[in-house]
Amino acid sequence: MAGILDSVNMRTQLVGQNRLELLLFRLRGPQVYGINVFKVKEVLQCPKLTLMPKRHPVVRGVAHIRGGTIPIMDMGMAIGHSCMPEEELSDSFVIITEYNRKTQGFLVKQVERIVNLNWEEIHPPPKGAGPDNYLTAVTHLENKLVEIIDVEKILSEVAPVSETVNEKFVEEVSERNASSNHVILVVDDSVVARKQIQRCLETIGITVITKNDGKQAYDYLRALADEGKVVTDEISLMISDVEMPEMDGYTLTTSCKDDPRLAGLYIMLHTSLSGVFNQAMVEKVGADDFMAKFSPDELSEKVMEIIDRLSNDS
Repeated sequence: MAGILDSVNMRTQLVGQNRLELLLFRLRGPQVYGINVFKVKEVLQCPKLTLMPKRHPVVRGVAHIRGGTIPIMDMGMAIGHSCMPEEELSDSFVIITEYNRKTQGFLVKQVERIVNLNWEEIHPPPKGAGPDNYLTAVTHLENKLVEIIDVEKILSEVAPVSETVNEKFVEEVSERNASSNHVILVVDDSVVARKQIQRCLETIGITVITKNDGKQAYDYLRALADEGKVVTDEISLMISDVEMPEMDGYTLTTSCKDDPRLAGLYIMLHTSLSGVFNQAMVEKVGADDFMAKFSPDELSEKVMEIIDRLSNDS
């Protein structure tokens, strides 16, 4: 297992080609789950865990790894399954991940392999799954269903982040009436992430339209253009996640910039992937900016900075 992620840094060429690689794993059962390799820092045999007082039940303890202290969450418990028995921990694995500027580990029973897929092969969860499921997408591999976990939903429940925008900033924007009549298109496959961004922007008086993936957003924008509307008159800017089923954020950006009717739309990628990696990809696909998830103050201030700049340029 030590070498399973040795070539992660060589995989960046997949991004921008509407492709991804999934690390497949199992919990305590036959179902196969997946997580994007770009969120994974390391996979290792479950280390010794130290119990912490007043911890969330899903957090099985902390591990001291490479000079840092990392919380280890029981992935099965997090999505509603039974917890991993103590006697099975030594034979289990931990997937160390980085989401939204934080590092955490997820306890799983078995790590299998990495598979290379096209985002077009990744689909939204079945409608019958209901709003309380922990899936962000599904795919089929060798006639088996692979469920892709909505890690952002897990983290929002286990370690919630503040979604409150600084009151002074809200008052300042309100007094300037700076956000009036502005509409922002938010594109994200995670229900939790969409709601976080929507609440943040609505707090400062912005109207928000949401779409669940890049294809939905692209079809929506093209429909506006087909109606003869000037897209930049309808939408002030678009904030898009990168990892999405059907069409990822990079492909969405490239598709918009290649369409003369959409090329003028300001696009900011909003992602939990690493900042250095995304800066390179932003330049490659032609996005106007990017921001790491999720800080309500930073997001609201960045959006108003963009709106002010666009207003002054018009």
